[in-house]
Amino acid sequence: MTENLAIVTGAGQGFGLALTAALAARGTTVIATGRDADRLRHATSPLPGVVAAPGDVTDPVHRAELVATARRLGGLDLLVHNAGELGPSPLPPLATYPLDALRRVYETTVFAPLALTQLALPLLRASAAPTILTLSSDAAVEAYAGWGGYGAAKAALDHLAAVLAVEEPAIRVHAVDPGDMRTAMHQRAFPGEDISDRPEPSASVPGFLRLLDERPLSGRYRAADLVAVMSP
Repeated sequence: MTENLAIVTGAGQGFGLALTAALAARGTTVIATGRDADRLRHATSPLPGVVAAPGDVTDPVHRAELVATARRLGGLDLLVHNAGELGPSPLPPLATYPLDALRRVYETTVFAPLALTQLALPLLRASAAPTILTLSSDAAVEAYAGWGGYGAAKAALDHLAAVLAVEEPAIRVHAVDPGDMRTAMHQRAFPGEDISDRPEPSASVPGFLRLLDERPLSGRYRAADLVAVMSP
């Protein structure tokens, strides 16, 4: 374990909360952020070493506050870009995709992670073992009807991660596809459908922790592949 202090965005529910809980159990101090202040504080209050910092990552002031908090606590070893925006529900085809909605998807999924990374880089460069994790999706590499907006934004985030890894070779930069999960966002993508057959978000967490422990080369990974290798 090398992560002593982490920032996790979108930490109030779903995968962000599951990863925050796992990191806290390992002794990591986690600055957890999310838009819904009440939900974030309620979800993270039982977790040791978690600092709830509610806010919207698309807000420049909030991003600066997150990095200032990390600096005050002693530095930053891990930055997790989990917050994302699905877009309209039901998912519209590109032919009728509202462009204002697409801008919001990109603002949350692409622009905010890059802006937060830019602010956090000085702290990460000073870490002995810095890591950036971005949440990818199979929609970033596969063409699914209705997923053009979200998938294009995730593809852009994947490429940002790949280029950042080249430009910052001392930092491990991993884009990780967690696979289908039983989350509120996934339910919005399939309104009215039963998604109870999808795995809980916690099922993907071991794959992410493996990346932190083994620190393989920067790149894009699938959590399912990482977990499968760990299985007996």
